[in-house]
Amino acid sequence: MPSPTPLHEPFCSLRKAPITQGDFIEGLAQLTTTGVSRTTDFVQAIYRETLLRSLGLYDEANQTPLQKSISNQIFWLIRYGVKHAGRYSAHGLRTFGRLSPVQAEKPLNVPLHMLVSALNGIMGDHLVYDRNPLALPMLTYDRHGKVFNGELRGRVVIFVHGLCMDTHSWYPSKYQSMGEQVYRQQDCTVLYLSYNTGRRISLNGRSFSNLLNDLYIRNPDISHIDIIGHSMGGLVSRSALFYGKQMGLNWILLVDHLICLGSPHQGALLERLSYMVQDKVGKIPFAGALARLGDLRSAGIIDLRWGSVRDDDWEHLKSGRRGDFADNRRPAPLPSNIKAYFMAGTIEHENAPSKTREALGDYLVSVKSALGEHSDPEYQLNVPQERKAVFYGVDHMQLQYSQRAIDQVLIWLAPPERSSKPITIPQKDAIPISA
Repeated sequence: MPSPTPLHEPFCSLRKAPITQGDFIEGLAQLTTTGVSRTTDFVQAIYRETLLRSLGLYDEANQTPLQKSISNQIFWLIRYGVKHAGRYSAHGLRTFGRLSPVQAEKPLNVPLHMLVSALNGIMGDHLVYDRNPLALPMLTYDRHGKVFNGELRGRVVIFVHGLCMDTHSWYPSKYQSMGEQVYRQQDCTVLYLSYNTGRRISLNGRSFSNLLNDLYIRNPDISHIDIIGHSMGGLVSRSALFYGKQMGLNWILLVDHLICLGSPHQGALLERLSYMVQDKVGKIPFAGALARLGDLRSAGIIDLRWGSVRDDDWEHLKSGRRGDFADNRRPAPLPSNIKAYFMAGTIEHENAPSKTREALGDYLVSVKSALGEHSDPEYQLNVPQERKAVFYGVDHMQLQYSQRAIDQVLIWLAPPERSSKPITIPQKDAIPISA
C-alpha cells in the first residue's frame, strides 16, 4: 500500500493541462502494472490469515522463516506470472494509443471525464502517489466546458463539485443549471473548479487557495469572489479560506459569499460506518486481510469521516492513513469577513421532529452536519440562523439541481439593494432553521 499522501505533490501541482485520451490509455496501462504488487500482497495476506493462522504458525517467531522457505517461492511465481501478464496488457494498450496520435491528443469526452473523476474520488491519492496520468489536475472551466485562461473583472462566482463528481455534475441536461441561472441573474463571471477528490481535503484546499491567489494576481480588476461548494466542495472551500487567511493571501479579502450545499462540516455518517465495519472485520480471525481492502479507499473519502480540512488533522497519525475513530480535528473557524450560508437537504417531507431525519439527512449527510452545528463550541461554525435553510424532500444530489434550492441561492447571492425582490419559496419546502 502507498504511504500516507505526502504534503508536497509535485506531479499533481505541476500539471496544468486537462487529461487527454492518450493520457487515459497510458493511465489504464499503468494501472494494469502498478496494481500487480497490491493484488499479490493482498493474496499473500489472505494466505497468511487462512493457512498459517489455522495451523497456529502465524506469529512473529515463525513468520520470517516460513516466508523464506515456502511462501517466498510461491508468491515469487505469482508475482512473476502476473507481472508479465500486466506488462503485455500495458504494452497492448500503449500500442493501441499510438496508432492514432491525433486522437490521443483529444480531450476526454463527457462520459470518459466523468469516469475518470469517479476513479479519482475512489483512489485519487493512489494515482498521485503512482504518478499516474489519470490523476486529475486542479483547473477552472468556463460555462462552455473549456479550460479558462482568459481575463477576469468584476464579480466571479466559482462552483466547487463534490466527491467523485466533476464540472458536468453542475449542469446535467435534464435539469436547469444553477450556474446558468446565477449567470443570467447576477452581473458576474461563472467558473467551475475541477480537482482530484481523492486527495486529502486540506491538500486540495491549499491548491485551491493558491489557484485563487494566482487569479487575483493576474486579474487585479476582480472586485468580488463568491464560492458555491456542494458536499466535499464546501469543505475544500473552507480549507482554502483557512489557509488563505493563515498565509495572509489577499484574495481572501475579495470573498463575499461562501455557500455550502449539503457539506459534511461535522463529518459523514457513511464513512464512520465504513470505518467501524472495517475495524470489526479486522478483529475477526482469518478476516484481517479482507479488512485491508478498506485501505484502498482514498484519503479524500477518509477525511469525510469527521470533515477534516486541516493538514494537522492527519499529518501525524500513529495508526496509519486510515486513522482511528476518534474526532481529533483541529478547529477551523470561518473568516469573520465572509458571509457564509449553509443549506441542508433531508429525505423527510415535513418539518417535524424526527430521529430518522437527524440520522439520515439527505441520505449521505445529516442536517446538523450540513448546518455546521456541533455540541462542542470549538467545532461549532456559528453561522447565523437566518443564513441556514433546510429543504424537505430533497436528497444529497438534488441540492445541485432543485429549483427550490437554486432560488434560495439566488436570494443569498443578490446584492443588498436587490435582496428584497420577492423570489417565493413555499414555507414547507425551504424553512429557515429558526422556524
